[in-house]
Amino acid sequence: MDSILDKPVFTFLLTIMIIFMQISESKNASKNAAERCFCKLKGEVDDCSCKVETLDSLNNNHIYPRLQSLLTKNYFRYFKVNLHKECPYWSDDSRCALKDCHVSQCAEDDIPVGLKSGDPKENKYSRENQEITTCAEERELSALDTTISDETKETFKDWRKHDDAQVTFCELDDDNSSGIAYVDLLLNPERYTGYRGASAHRIWHSIYEENCFQPDSKYSYGDNPLANLCLEERVFYRLISGLHTSINIHLSAKYLYPGKNGYGAGTWGPNKKEFQKRFDSKTTDGTGPQRLKNLYFTYLVELRALAKVAPYLEMEDFYTGSDEDDDVKSIVMDILQVIKSFPDHFDESKMFQDPTQASRLKAEFKNHFRNISKIMDCVGCDKCRLWGKLQTQGMGTALKILFSGDSIGPESTVGANQKSQFQLRRTEIVSLFNAFGRLSDSIYSIEQFRSMMS
Repeated sequence: MDSILDKPVFTFLLTIMIIFMQISESKNASKNAAERCFCKLKGEVDDCSCKVETLDSLNNNHIYPRLQSLLTKNYFRYFKVNLHKECPYWSDDSRCALKDCHVSQCAEDDIPVGLKSGDPKENKYSRENQEITTCAEERELSALDTTISDETKETFKDWRKHDDAQVTFCELDDDNSSGIAYVDLLLNPERYTGYRGASAHRIWHSIYEENCFQPDSKYSYGDNPLANLCLEERVFYRLISGLHTSINIHLSAKYLYPGKNGYGAGTWGPNKKEFQKRFDSKTTDGTGPQRLKNLYFTYLVELRALAKVAPYLEMEDFYTGSDEDDDVKSIVMDILQVIKSFPDHFDESKMFQDPTQASRLKAEFKNHFRNISKIMDCVGCDKCRLWGKLQTQGMGTALKILFSGDSIGPESTVGANQKSQFQLRRTEIVSLFNAFGRLSDSIYSIEQFRSMMS
């Protein structure tokens, strides 16, 4: 009788034991995957003296929460972009048909009044005089462009010559092109769209194989694969790798889970398996952990650009005609103060110092990046194209800042009164902050994935 009663008890205990063993194995597997993904996220960032741990603290505790507030404001949420430019390198035969690839453009009435008449920085309208109340009135005012004097037209030509003379690393969309339109970035967030396969692979293949300085394949990834590259080439490669990493993190952090039984609206959330597939050394031939570390390098470069351009930005109004304009100015000043107080910035003055190579490297650096910015017009998914253009434009703006002005180096700045007459268009300012916001979001997401996997 006792043995009969013991059977269900034994079965129950055996089941509990198996469950605990499975949980333990799952935890160990997750722990091992975390170790394989994050093994390089410690110590100094390559070619910099700043440590990964320092940037984690700076970003997650100070910069990320401030940027989350700033980038919801009108000045930064409305981005003017042309998503209809033809690919200059191949015929686009693989447009994404998925609904999540679609980008919703802004209706006329949604655009802040201060942005409707063009770039507030270029137009220099005062708040008192900008009292446009209807779209009809705005069109009527716009018609006055036909009465511009010959003298003013000559001034415009001088402005264009000045713009062309500045150091630029990417081509900006023409504000007068037929396909230009405002997009609300908050209504079109960067996340997983399902855009993958041959078309997406061709984009990154073209970027890395044709427009990026390549590490020596004879080295294993743990044996300094960039050893055959000079500093400038290493900087370029790490910048692009860090951007690519950031985009992959966004796709993993905002992954679409289908509705129940494949029906109904899906839900968006972090996908641990997708992250592991992209960054686990086991699934990436050992390259994933270094890709994650390159993200911190890209973050440092754009952080330095914001520190250098701070005096210029501190003189901006960030005007949209909205009640929140003063609040935007205050948040920007707060962020810049945090960035300027950071003691361990990237030092761009170490680049292009070899007199025998500097001219060639500068030209290659600039031309490679301009080509990459053009490749973004070949992306088949509209939403991916939007964020690809914005982030490459933001990085190009950062490079323009770093290598403009009267001097370069840790103590150098770019102000509105520089001898170089340095200027930024509104679209450059918007892309600079949003691109940096994407990097900030990626570093914050790494901490979330680390917690999920440990």
